[in-house]
Parts: sequence; structure tokens; C-alpha cells
Amino acid sequence: MFRRSIYKTPAQLRSMVEPGLITAAALDAVRPLIRPGVTTLELDAEANRVILARGAESNFQLVRGYHHTICVSVNEQVVHGIPGDLVLQPGDIVSVDCGAQYQGWNGDSAITVVVPDETRPDVVANREELSRVTEGSMWAGIAAMATASHLGDLGAAIQGYIEAQGPSAVSGETYGILREYVGHGIGRKMHEAPSVFNYRTPDPGAEVKPGLVLAIEPMVTAGGEETFIEDDDWTVSTVDGSDGSHWEHSVAVHENGLWVLTAPDGGAAGLAPFGVTPVPVA
Repeated sequence: MFRRSIYKTPAQLRSMVEPGLITAAALDAVRPLIRPGVTTLELDAEANRVILARGAESNFQLVRGYHHTICVSVNEQVVHGIPGDLVLQPGDIVSVDCGAQYQGWNGDSAITVVVPDETRPDVVANREELSRVTEGSMWAGIAAMATASHLGDLGAAIQGYIEAQGPSAVSGETYGILREYVGHGIGRKMHEAPSVFNYRTPDPGAEVKPGLVLAIEPMVTAGGEETFIEDDDWTVSTVDGSDGSHWEHSVAVHENGLWVLTAPDGGAAGLAPFGVTPVPVA
């Protein structure tokens, strides 16, 4: 049976730049709409508009049984929330996952935004801290790609970053890392081998070398890591009702360094605290 290598050629890496930028543009357009009174379906429509305007298509809609452009997960929902008539409220923590396919190549990225709420500053502070820790752990995993020998180094970096934060400085709760949902390779398909665990594993995993393109996506909760799938057969929520956060970027390793395909600056701002300077795909 033919099996495609998990490592891309330089020409293939170049083909992945545009779908990454289109994905980033869709999320940039959605971000300012995450405010009270807006439905999650309105967010979906805006992301779809941007992707189609750039000559691409939603790769989420290519997943069997899924008919939307993005996933929107609110509060105790961590991932795979379906856009609909849910109206966003002050204080909500909202994760948006989006992907675009352009000329047969894919991008995949996610952000988390906390809706302001002046009446509940403690809730907002807790949720912003959760998002900060999750985003930071993503960048720790991406930064590790610059020096890692194997995939296991990335999971160790992600978990290590979260553990180093200790219990939440705001709520005093420890953070949970989802175990059943992980990062992945990306290329001709949105989800490809290899799996990228967000925690330490005994298996070192595949070698990190030029041509590897990964979607690094920690999914973190403010409480327990146990989840269940809701009755819609998609939405993943925490069993204990604790809040969830999800951040994701698609990242390429090439001969001269690494480049975050779904960040317009290649990840320069996010990687700076880790002493890593991204290098454009040439």
C-alpha cells in the first residue's frame, strides 16, 4: 500500500504558505465579532466569507458530516462546538477553530477570546488566565520544534510550560490537559500523521527534521481533563463543567528554521519570549 511521507519537499512547503495566511485572515476577521449579542453562526458566516473571497474553501466542510466553516466552543465546551443560534454573553470564554484549503493544501488554526464583563471581573480574570496559559503552552511547543530531535520533545515542552505556571494565580485551580484530543500533521489533508501529544509520553515519536508540518494545538481546562461528547455528536465538553481553552497554529520546519504558517508574522511575536526567530519558507 502506498504511504505518503510525513515530510514535505521545499516546493510543497511553499504551497502551504497561502492556505495558512487565508486561515489567519479568517480568524482575524472573526475576532472582533466575538462580543455580546452575536450568535456563533454569525461568526461562522464571516469566516466563510473571507475564505471564499480568497479563492479557498473551508476544509472543515470537507469532514464527513460537518457542514460549517468553523468550530465555536463556549465556556465548558473545549473543542468541536457547532455554530448555531447560541448568543454570546458577557464573560464567555470562546474558542474558534478554523481551517482553509487552497489549491489542495491546508491550514488549521484556533484562538480563544474572553468576552469582556465589567460586572464579573473575577470570572473574566480566571478565563483570561486560562487562555494565557494555553496560548503560552502552544508557543512553548512551537519553540521546541527549533531544537527538538523527536516529537516527544514537543509534548514535554507543552506540559512543562503548563506545570511551570502552577495552580492558577487567580483561581488557585490546577490545569487539565485533554488526553484524547491531540495535534497532528497537516498537508494535503487537514489531519495527517503523525499525532502530536500535548503531554509527556514514553515514545519519542517521529523525528523532527526539515519537511515536517504540524498543527500544534493544546486543549486545556481550568479543572479536570475528563470530557464527554454532547448529544450533537460533535461538541466536546468537560465532565466537571470547568472552562476550556484551545489555541492552535500550523508550523513548518524547513532547512533554515521554522515558520508559523497561520501567523502573518511567521510567529515572531509569540516565539520572541522563547528566544526563537522564525525564518520564512523560501
